[in-house]
Amino acid sequence: MAASRAREPGSLRILAYNIRHGEGMDSVINLKRVAELITALDPDVVALQEIDSAVERSLGVHQAGVLGELTGMRSVFGSFFDYQGGRYGMAVLSKDTILSFQNHRLPDGLEPRTALALRLEVDGVEIVFVGIHLYATAEERLAQAERLVQIFEGETAPVILAGDFNSQPESAVIALLSQHWDIPDKGDDRFTFRSDAPDREIDYVMYRPAARVDVISHWVIDEPVVSDHRPVVIDLKIR
Repeated sequence: MAASRAREPGSLRILAYNIRHGEGMDSVINLKRVAELITALDPDVVALQEIDSAVERSLGVHQAGVLGELTGMRSVFGSFFDYQGGRYGMAVLSKDTILSFQNHRLPDGLEPRTALALRLEVDGVEIVFVGIHLYATAEERLAQAERLVQIFEGETAPVILAGDFNSQPESAVIALLSQHWDIPDKGDDRFTFRSDAPDREIDYVMYRPAARVDVISHWVIDEPVVSDHRPVVIDLKIR
């Protein structure tokens, strides 16, 4: 299980993780080990993708709430659509105060998508943290990215996007978003999918404005079993 790195006082640690409704590469659904990984990494805020709520395949569990309880964090679920008797979407967990949240509808792809935006108070500073899971074709993801630019165009607080963009660095989606958000380099070990044989980078944390955010550390966790994605962690200082 991944261990936490030491960090500077006053920093904000963010985790982005597609957990595939808790189903690991061993085909076992196990939210406890997801929670143990999150706890070991000690994040302040977590963007989780592929989250079930009362869905048959994951035994009817409200996964965002369970993960919130297991990690001792506040949880918000952002629904995409009805699925197997429940709802499918994503979630954000936060240690910090949640001032408000909104689940913004994005242009539909093969499946409906949203941007789950939380307004947080972090050490007295207000930020907007947005969980992302773009899908499915390149054209659909680009339309979703264009809508993200529009939604947050007039936002004056720092805006952080985190999650599974299903887009590689050379894609039109990342090119567009890089015009509006800084996308920090993860280093040589940057591939995030798939976890047991990583060969592509599709999960990111992006931020703006650059003048108010410093990147302290940014890395990908080598975890080959818990999910089909690898967790992405970043430590920031926000002014």
